[in-house]
Amino acid sequence: MDADAEHFIGKIIQQDLDAGTYSRPIATRFPPEPNGYLHIGSAFAILTNAGMAERFGGTFNLRFDDTNPLKEDMKYVRAIEVDIRWLGLEPEVFFGSDYAEQIYESALDLIRKGKAYVCDLTPAEMAEYRGTLTGPGTDSPYRERSIEENLDLFRRMRAGEYEAGAKVLRAKIDMQSPNPTLRDPALYRIIHAPHYRTGDTWCIYPMYDFAHPIQDAIEGITHSLCSIEFKDHRPLYEWVMNELNIPEAPKQKEFGRLNITGVVTSKRYLRELVEGGFVSGWDDPRLPTLMGLRRKGVTPESIRRFIRDVGMIRTSSTVDIALLDHAVRQDLKPKAKSIMTVLDPIKFVITNYPAGETEWLDIENNAENESMGKRRVPFARELYLEREDFMEEPIKGFHRLAPGKEVRLKGAYFITCTEIIKDPATGEILELRGTYDPATRSGTGFDARKVKATLHWVSVKHSVPAEIRHYGPLLKPDARLIESGNEWAALVDPNSLVKITHARVESGVKDASAGDRFQFIRHGYYALDPDLGASGERVFNRIVSLKDSKHKASK
Repeated sequence: MDADAEHFIGKIIQQDLDAGTYSRPIATRFPPEPNGYLHIGSAFAILTNAGMAERFGGTFNLRFDDTNPLKEDMKYVRAIEVDIRWLGLEPEVFFGSDYAEQIYESALDLIRKGKAYVCDLTPAEMAEYRGTLTGPGTDSPYRERSIEENLDLFRRMRAGEYEAGAKVLRAKIDMQSPNPTLRDPALYRIIHAPHYRTGDTWCIYPMYDFAHPIQDAIEGITHSLCSIEFKDHRPLYEWVMNELNIPEAPKQKEFGRLNITGVVTSKRYLRELVEGGFVSGWDDPRLPTLMGLRRKGVTPESIRRFIRDVGMIRTSSTVDIALLDHAVRQDLKPKAKSIMTVLDPIKFVITNYPAGETEWLDIENNAENESMGKRRVPFARELYLEREDFMEEPIKGFHRLAPGKEVRLKGAYFITCTEIIKDPATGEILELRGTYDPATRSGTGFDARKVKATLHWVSVKHSVPAEIRHYGPLLKPDARLIESGNEWAALVDPNSLVKITHARVESGVKDASAGDRFQFIRHGYYALDPDLGASGERVFNRIVSLKDSKHKASK
């Protein structure tokens, strides 16, 4: 992220530098829990933290918050590392589970200071005792246990003497606090489950709000930058720092949460969509996961451009997805190779072109970037044109191919339609025939007459069959999501994926590799998918159409 020191986060960091708050370099981190996959909202947080570190000459860490063995797995660790590197970052990698002993010792310190106690209330009782947003909480009947008893109980919790849920370690703060987060929050809970890294070494695990500030302190983080939903948790973060007497303690600062129109970024919702079979997997190009965007063909540079265009936000903001599409177009325009692809082919036979002959034409690879040179495209007697580029009885304003009408074939010759071959039973047009003018070859300077349309085409003999996949918003325009129990079958748009199975692509794509991106002339930007179609043909995912639309952010 091209971070700007003038926005509010940058100003805070600059003030700390000017005041000499830290004797160490600026350090930030991104702390994902390895229980799912990163998405576009994650990229905003990642690049915000990494951008601040880069802007102020500091360091940026990737730390896995792996203190809940029930849902975490090494496969998520590997996937997150791939996504981080794909974004162009190479942070030092840490694991919260490596700090388990230090976090445990910190809990003992709080108990010795009378700032933490073991509580036997059930989860339901704790919720009842916690109070409401408008009413205070009630002290636990176990709140005044002695320090010696709490130390003994906590050590026995670690030794595995109690079942899950039987006891928790709670901070002793203020059950009357107007901020529910400070009403004696849980610091440790019992979980009897193997951890993906530490196995059965532990059966008690710290809560995020307790582990996170300690992990930050251990790594020397100076600014713990996180999204706005953690703002109410900041007083607890600061309480932990103060009670543990952390010198030059890290500071938590929040920025706005990024939402995008028509996009689901809730990890729970995404899991329901994947596990319910409403999408093909976590890398389905309709999902906003980074692996889905990568498979679709979105570039990391365009994501960085998009986040730079959004800028730093203070509150939760919804950005029109058109802004992301615009960033993708701007990134691909000068570097994607242009090729011709016919989505709905109709054969055109040039009756005066020599049968069996193939002519190789030199056509530019990118009209925006001459340095990309030219490619050789085969031209022959039988071609495929777009069916929509022909009209037997043209309406007013239609300037493409029609009986007796002359048009140019891109990079080739002028042609004229002279005959229409139809199915005698249905009247369907099966084939077009016509002539070409050999004097009109592109690049020869021919200007004796003008035509109003230039059409793309491919050679019947040389072109490659392909399946084209067009993606729209996954959910219907009127979809309204609720906290739980979404009826996804009624919410998912059945037309969010359209497969075109009879397309023909220039022969040059035979040498393309999965992930290679192209501009299909007149159709948009596409990427080669790693999978093959049902009949073994190559599959191209549309990244974005050529047309740009208005984009805006509503805050």
